[in-house]
Formats: sequence, structure tokens, C-alpha cells
Amino acid sequence: MRTWVTERFGLEVPLVGAPMAGAGGGRLAGAVSRAGALGMFGVGPADSPEWIAEQAGIAGAGGLPFGIGLMAWTLPGNPAQVEAVIAARPSLVSVSFGDYAPYVERLRAAGIVVVTQAGTTREAVEAERAGVDAVVARGGEGGGHGRDDVATLPLLQSVLAAVGVPVLAAGGIAGARGLAAVLAAGAEGAWAGTAFLACTEAQGTGQAKRRILEAGEEDTAYGRVFDVAQRLSWPWEYGGRALRNRFFDTWHGREDELARDEQAAARLREARAAGDYDTAYIYAGQAAGMVREERPAAAVVADFAGAEALLRRWS
Repeated sequence: MRTWVTERFGLEVPLVGAPMAGAGGGRLAGAVSRAGALGMFGVGPADSPEWIAEQAGIAGAGGLPFGIGLMAWTLPGNPAQVEAVIAARPSLVSVSFGDYAPYVERLRAAGIVVVTQAGTTREAVEAERAGVDAVVARGGEGGGHGRDDVATLPLLQSVLAAVGVPVLAAGGIAGARGLAAVLAAGAEGAWAGTAFLACTEAQGTGQAKRRILEAGEEDTAYGRVFDVAQRLSWPWEYGGRALRNRFFDTWHGREDELARDEQAAARLREARAAGDYDTAYIYAGQAAGMVREERPAAAVVADFAGAEALLRRWS
């Protein structure tokens, strides 16, 4: 399977492990890269330059290619994060969810491949105009933050017809069948996160991983409840998909009230510390229904590699 992404980064599998802030650190990123795909880790609003340097050292140990994900909406208040990312010299940086354009040329000038996640065709066209090297067409099935406007397959088809830069597909892709499908459609590879959430190298707690393994395809929900409760200033158009729980169901549709309820915010903080996932959040996509055992990242990548046999059979 030779595509733009395998040729550009020297990979065996056209697969990028999504930069899941809080769930996928340098250890998971390095494990994905060692297995022949491209591992990434995500940078959260409160992560320090020192943390970025530490995780980059783990992810890129031995000269492995790796990537880092940045949240554009946090960067005006965190300029040191950009400096730390450039100093870490990753192979790939994803800058998404907010005004990412001011950072594109600076990162590219440092020799870094720059991508952004697009949830609509309009966003993909804007990204190409901003000078990104590639676009990630992220459908609403995906876990974590992003748009919920268009599903992965219709979005991918539309974006492929609208832009000339390489396109990766994200959202609901959990193994060989999903990877084969998006490659057959014309994508240069897949961008997958939920498939790696229960890996032994992932940062989630044992309780969180058990919840993921028990979840079905109908057990996620999309909204802004957890961001509002944490008082995070995510742009309104980017909600988050997480495992549905009691806290979400209580407050969904009552976000304005939740924004004023300090007791509810305190309950969420306490639940996160206690590992109480009836209240605390676990970001995951609809592919959670296909994650059935805790195993090494290398085993997950090996499953994705089965796309080659499927494509050969179909051809």
C-alpha cells in the first residue's frame, strides 16, 4: 500500500494515529510509529513546553517519525507551545479548531508537514488556500472534538472532488475494512483515534478502558456539555463526541444553565479525579463498538494492514 502518506513519512501502513490530547501521549505515539504507521500525541490547553519536549522525546526515540496535534483556539494564549513544537521537530503537525492559518507557514518553514482537520468541504477548501500540505476530512462519527455536520463518507467524497492537496479520512475507521474503503475512495490514508483508546500504551485508566471495551456503536453522544462544565472556551461549532453517561444526559440541552452551575462543574472535577465515569467524560467515536479487547498498539496497526489483502481481493 503505497500512498502519499507512506512515501512522505516512510511508513508501511497508510495510517495516522490521531493526536488524542489526554489519552494518547508519547508512549502510544511511539508504539504506533514502531508498528509502521505514524503516531501522534495531542497538546491540551494546559500542557507545558517541558511536557511537549518530554513526550516528543518518547514518541521519536530512535529517530522514529511522529506527529503532534495543536488546538488553534488555545495558541494565542500559549505561544510557548508553538515554540516547543517547532523545537521538537516532529514530522507532522496538525493545527485545527480555530484560526490555524497564522501558524501554517511558520511550521512549514521549519520543515514540518502541516495538516488541519476539516469537518465540511468549505473548511477543506479554506485549508488548501491557507497553504496546508494535506487535509484531514473528519466526519461526525469521530471521537473527541470536531464538527458533527457531515458523516465521513459523504464528506470524503466531496472533499476529494474539491481540493488538490492530499486528503486523509477520519471518523469511524477502526480497522482493515475502514482503511480499505477510504483508500478505494481516493484518500491517501486513514486518521484513527478510537481504535487505539484501549491499547496498553494509551494513557486512559483501567476503568476508562473497560468502559470503552463495553461500549457499543450507539453509546456515544455529541455535544458541548463537558466543555461548558469545564469552562473551556472551545469555539461553539466544535462540540465533542464522548461515551454517553448520566452527566451528559442530565445537562444536554441545558448548557446555559450548566454554565452558571458551579456545583455541577465541581462534581465533574471530582469525578475525573475519582475515575467516576458516570459523570466524568471519555471521548470516543462511534467506532468504539469495534474495540473489544485491550492490546498493544502494534496489534491494532497490524489489523489495519489487512486492508492491502482486501483491496487485492476486490480488485
